[in-house]
Amino acid sequence: MTESKTAAVDIIGGGLAGSEAALALAERGVRARLFEAKPLWFSPAHKNAGYAEIVCSNSLKSTAETTASGALKNELDALGCRLLRIARQSSVPAGSALAVNRDEFSARVTAAVEACDNIERVNAVVTEIDPERLTLVCAGPVCHDGLARSLAKLTGESALYFFDAAAPIITADCIDMSRAFFGARYGKGDDDYLNCPMTKDEYLAFYDALVSAERAVEKTGEVFEGCMPVEVMAARGVDALRFGPLRPVGFRDAGKPYAVLQLRRENAEGSLFNMVGFQTNLKFGEQKRVFSLIPALKNIEIVRYGVMHRNTFINAPVAINGDLRLKKHPNVFVAGQLCGVEGYVESIATGLVAALNAYRVLNDAETVMPPRETVLGALLHYITQPNGDFQPMNANFGILPYIDGVKKSERKRAYYDRSASAVREWVQKMGDCGV
Repeated sequence: MTESKTAAVDIIGGGLAGSEAALALAERGVRARLFEAKPLWFSPAHKNAGYAEIVCSNSLKSTAETTASGALKNELDALGCRLLRIARQSSVPAGSALAVNRDEFSARVTAAVEACDNIERVNAVVTEIDPERLTLVCAGPVCHDGLARSLAKLTGESALYFFDAAAPIITADCIDMSRAFFGARYGKGDDDYLNCPMTKDEYLAFYDALVSAERAVEKTGEVFEGCMPVEVMAARGVDALRFGPLRPVGFRDAGKPYAVLQLRRENAEGSLFNMVGFQTNLKFGEQKRVFSLIPALKNIEIVRYGVMHRNTFINAPVAINGDLRLKKHPNVFVAGQLCGVEGYVESIATGLVAALNAYRVLNDAETVMPPRETVLGALLHYITQPNGDFQPMNANFGILPYIDGVKKSERKRAYYDRSASAVREWVQKMGDCGV
């Protein structure tokens, strides 16, 4: 293996992505300077002074081989992921999911970081990114305002967002096409939209369930400015949605539906659809229950739930390449939820990819991107492709290249097997500057 240059890599943020990146680089003989604001400054979401603090659910999702999360974990194992090993050492019973004791997990990661001579730990609130230094920005979705301002300068003010206001994304396979039809209102847009009509009785049943459904957070003023949740709009009156996102007009050949939900293609393959105008703050279980009352979506499969909360992230398609480097400042990598992915394992994965590519830069090797047949490669491809309405994405099979000639019941297993084969071949091809 080529000996690494001795210049240190700066890593800003000791969360999941930053901790994984620091350990991965240190193991390769690279000196990493890991900057962590705690305990000098805590974000509103953090309370533990240790590294890799998990602040929401303690679940790292499924390990099953018929899930995208299971496939992603398998890919990370092939890449030598450190935090996944620690997660398994800290696991608690959770069926087919990998759930952890949060405090134990953080303590084990902290111990691993502190035991590593190649990691220099710096407690400091970083408010300025030096674009001349090789730097991994892994500060998370509630990073310090000063750091966010610095990142905005590097990416362009319009490329940094400060909250999620996202509608659910669903799979094409779950849609009952006998209850839906393609076409844009007034013919504007050809077949860009898939429309889900409702009768009056169907709409009223949906409406009653929507306005009485349980919300995730009741007070959301800052987040919802200029972007109203569908349930809040509905609460203004029984016909509010019919004059808004569900207006039943402009469909010349569709009879006279009482209300129409429009779905917009989320990717070029048409395997995912976005529920147009359905930004929501309902709890995840409520979203599935309520939206399945729309006849065409009775078997709804949501791959990314609607969210409305503070969440700093970059407009990845505009700001970064698939290797996670800023287009304007190639010495700076962005990883974790800040780069436009959602989920704990996804954050760990991007931290590892950023570290692998930083290591390759130090060794004068070309940066790499996992193949699209892997969940990780498909995720990085998704967040960096042109998207006029970009929102963060998590791991799901809908973003992978479609597999033809496979029964629907066997398709998820086929995706898993293909990703497993692709990641093995990729690791072998990376050679000396690989894992």
